[in-house]
Amino acid sequence: MYKILKKRRLSSNMTWLVIEAPLVARKAKPGQFVILRTDEYGERIPLTMAGHDAEAGSIDIIYAAVGRTTMLMDQLEEGDYFLDVVGPLGKPTEMEGLERVAVVGGGTGNALAYPIAVGMHKAGIKVDMIAGFKTKDMIILEKEFTEGTDNLYITTDDGSYGEKGFTTDKLKDLIEAGNAYDEVVVVGPPMMMKFTCKIAEDYGIKSVASLTAYMVDGTGMCGGCRCIVGGENKFVCVDGPEFDGSLVDWDELIRRNSFYKEQESEDAAHVCRLTGGVRYHD
Repeated sequence: MYKILKKRRLSSNMTWLVIEAPLVARKAKPGQFVILRTDEYGERIPLTMAGHDAEAGSIDIIYAAVGRTTMLMDQLEEGDYFLDVVGPLGKPTEMEGLERVAVVGGGTGNALAYPIAVGMHKAGIKVDMIAGFKTKDMIILEKEFTEGTDNLYITTDDGSYGEKGFTTDKLKDLIEAGNAYDEVVVVGPPMMMKFTCKIAEDYGIKSVASLTAYMVDGTGMCGGCRCIVGGENKFVCVDGPEFDGSLVDWDELIRRNSFYKEQESEDAAHVCRLTGGVRYHD
């Protein structure tokens, strides 16, 4: 059993949890993830670790309450427990030889970009963080990004906060202003990642995309997280989650990620009238 030590609400649907998981915390590195399960009836879902404290034996996760399990997680409070937390899984973020990078996060992807950006900064790499949101009310982690990176640029689609426009526009502005990036790292919706990687490629900069995908076992056996990179089948759980963005077959990834949209919508609407939570059984 894995105890919830702290719960912090970041926005209307995003939450930061600190979970007691000493064995995971001891081995964790930026860019890796865990697979957790709330109880014996729960599904197994992957979540990137937002941080870890090996000394305290804890890990941090940030999630958006948008699906069955995350909606159920949102009902848990400090002192409650998860049944399973498995990890660390996936390959850690590669940082060797990097001096300056741009990390680009889109929407809830900023929660996944956070440990990468801060981890790189702690490793001595100069980090420009570009965080994009639809509107001011959806902004998260502004203070944390400000303290954990060299420069933070916030964009909003409607101009209600920061600069009006998209993260791709800001990335182009920074590159054209003479910022010499060794690498552009991007996390967010697949379409946004696709165009971010294209911009990096146009300017001759290496791009790294941290992919999210449906997973079951986290060992490459189920094949649910298959993606095509450089014309070859890869599995996000064991070969990733970070890949060369210029080699990802984005159209295939976008198509696969749409498989369960109908089920997700049904889960989001399937609310128990007594508890306000998700029902696993009719």
